[in-house]
Amino acid sequence: MKIEQIMVGYMQVFCYLVYDENTGEAVLIDPAGNEDDLLELLSKKNLKLVYIVNTHGHADHTCGNDYLRKATGAGVVMHTRDNIFFQKPENVMFAGAMGFTPAGPADISVNDGDELSFGSAKMKFIHTPGHTPGSCCILIDGNLFTGDTLFVGAVGRTDLPGGSFEQLIESLQNLVKTLPPDTIVWPGHDYGNRPRSTLKIEAETNPYIADYMQ
Repeated sequence: MKIEQIMVGYMQVFCYLVYDENTGEAVLIDPAGNEDDLLELLSKKNLKLVYIVNTHGHADHTCGNDYLRKATGAGVVMHTRDNIFFQKPENVMFAGAMGFTPAGPADISVNDGDELSFGSAKMKFIHTPGHTPGSCCILIDGNLFTGDTLFVGAVGRTDLPGGSFEQLIESLQNLVKTLPPDTIVWPGHDYGNRPRSTLKIEAETNPYIADYMQ
């Protein structure tokens, strides 16, 4: 399995191309910007996009969904709660006001513990509410794609509609308690001093985990 970390869009989201070299099946996690470049990359590597996966429903992470879905036929995957929450008229309007094309509903709604396969790899969805009601971390072979739940040295904001600081702290604690410490953390933005981390490093140095662990 290969992972490519790609910065996209004007809000500099980390998009991830994850693919099986043997089968050529791939997923794109949060492909929200530079969609034509992403399509060119898929073509250059001769990859078949199976899923478009969102860590959460904010428009800076979902605005590429419809374009890529139409271009590739890949299904969009999102947690059930965010799939419902971000189709509410007020949230659609907010996305437009931020300059994004609001994304339509997902094709596949997932819940905590659900799994989807591509090639020989398997994605496990871990519900981590706090940044949004349906925020998810996606675990693939020891790699955790955390979206805006967990950054390197920081966390996503909780002051937007649907956010909860208490839920976010609980979600982070659950990750640290249930996953191996060497799990690699791939964040949704490059807000830290390096582009990736591990749960062990974050548990020891990230104040939103270290200062709240019980």
